Amino acid sequence: MKKRVGILTSGGDCPGLNATIRGVAKALYARMGDNVEIVGILNGYHGLINGEYREMCEDDFRGILTLGGTILGTKRTPFKLMRVVEDDKVDKVAAMKKTYKDAKLDCLLCLGGNGTHKTANLLSQEGLNIIGLPKTIDNDIYGTDVTFGFHTAVDIATEVIDRIHTTAGSHSRVMCIEIMGNKAGWLTLYSGIAGGADIILLPEQPYDIDRVCEAVERRAKRGSNFSIIAVAEGAMNVDEAKLKRKEWAAKRAEAGYTTATNRIAAAVQKKTGMETRVCIPGHMQRGGSPSAYDRVLATQFGSYAAKLVEIEQYGVTVALVNNHVISNRLEDIAGKTRNIPEGCELLTVAKRMGISLG
Repeated sequence: MKKRVGILTSGGDCPGLNATIRGVAKALYARMGDNVEIVGILNGYHGLINGEYREMCEDDFRGILTLGGTILGTKRTPFKLMRVVEDDKVDKVAAMKKTYKDAKLDCLLCLGGNGTHKTANLLSQEGLNIIGLPKTIDNDIYGTDVTFGFHTAVDIATEVIDRIHTTAGSHSRVMCIEIMGNKAGWLTLYSGIAGGADIILLPEQPYDIDRVCEAVERRAKRGSNFSIIAVAEGAMNVDEAKLKRKEWAAKRAEAGYTTATNRIAAAVQKKTGMETRVCIPGHMQRGGSPSAYDRVLATQFGSYAAKLVEIEQYGVTVALVNNHVISNRLEDIAGKTRNIPEGCELLTVAKRMGISLG
C-alpha cells in the first residue's frame, strides 16, 4: 500500500529549505520506491487551511539543492491565531484536518521555526501524524544544536561586517550593523566574532549605552579611527529590559526610533562626537543559495525524516545534538526558545578577545 507524505514550509524563508525538501524526497524514493507519493502543500499552513496542494513527482525535486527560497511557497500564519475564528468564519484547525484527510495523507512534514513547530505540535495533539524539521537563521529552536539556514546566514552577515570595515576605516566612522535575531542573538554573536566586530549587542544581555560609548572612546584613544558595532535587531537597553514589549516599543516610537540600532547610532555620535552610520542588510541574510554546510545538514535532516516516515515515528522533530541526528518529541520543544545561555563558551571567547558585550 502506498504511503502519501505531505510536505509544507511555513514562516520566513531561509537557505536550505529546498535542500531539505530534496533530502526528504530522494531518501523516500530510495527507501520506498513506488510505494510512496509526495504531496506538496502550498504556502505553508495557509495552504493547509485553504486546501492548496498538488501531487509531486521525482522530477520536481531535481536541481533544487542549491536553490534558495522554497519551491512550495510560504506564508506566516501566527500560531496565536490558529484557534481564533476570524471574520472569514474559518475554523483553521478543522480546515487543516480536513485538507489532511482530503489529500489522503498518511503523515505531514512541517519545515519551519518556532511558530511552525507550535502549530505542528497542535496538529499532532489533534491526532495527525506530524514530523517537524528545524529551519531558522536565528538558530533558536530548542533541543537542537543547529538549524538549517543558520550557517549560511552567518556567512552572509560576516561578509557584510567584512565589507563595512573598509568604509568605516576610510571615513573614520563608527558603523552600527543590524543583524537579524529578535529573541536570540546567535547570528549576531557568530558573525560578530567572525567579522571582527568591536562591540556585540545581544537580546539576552541588555546594554548600557554609556558602556558602549566608553568602548568606542577606548578604541579611539588607542589609535583606532573606527569601531564596528554588531547589533541584534532584538537588542534592548537595561531600562527597556524592565518594561513590557508594548511599553518600550511606544517609547521608541515617541523618540522617533523604530529600531535599537538607529537609536544606538544617534547616541554614540552624540556622546562620542564620532561620525556614526547604520547598515541594515535585512532580508539579504535569508536569501540566496545555501552554504555547503547547510546543504549537508539539510540532506542529513531530510534523509532522517524519511527514515522516521518509513518506521512511522510521528509527533517528533528532527534535531542535531552532539553531531548526531536524533528526534525530539514535539511536545517537549514546541513553544521553547533556545537563547544564548549565560555561560556560553562563545561569550567567554568574545570577552577574551576584548569585544565589549554592552
